[in-house]
Amino acid sequence: EVQLVESGGGSVQAGGSLRLSCAVSGYTASGASMAWFRQAPGKEREGVVCGSGAGYTYSADSVKGRFTISRDNAKNTLYLQMNSLKPEDTAMYYCAARSWSWSCSLGYNTYNYWGQGTQVTVSS
Repeated sequence: EVQLVESGGGSVQAGGSLRLSCAVSGYTASGASMAWFRQAPGKEREGVVCGSGAGYTYSADSVKGRFTISRDNAKNTLYLQMNSLKPEDTAMYYCAARSWSWSCSLGYNTYNYWGQGTQVTVSS
């Protein structure tokens, strides 16, 4: 069974940094389409950053220049480096993967594997 487990969330002050991890098992992260999503209470899930199996990455406008997605293939782990955090970044962050495509996408409905989420809270 494919499992994605996020970690690294917490509370930080605006302007600070945080690094999220997504440990993947039962699935090979390298060469796969993976992404980070977030969802705040009362709001819809939104795509943050994605990475294709070919190394292409794409970020939502709200996080461009601040968030970076990366992979450690040896550890089969996906990362999200978040810098210059803002209060509006506060949300539950989810790691996701899909088995049917290698391409990069921020459409949450196209992903079939999900982690349990890790909370990120940014205070002003």
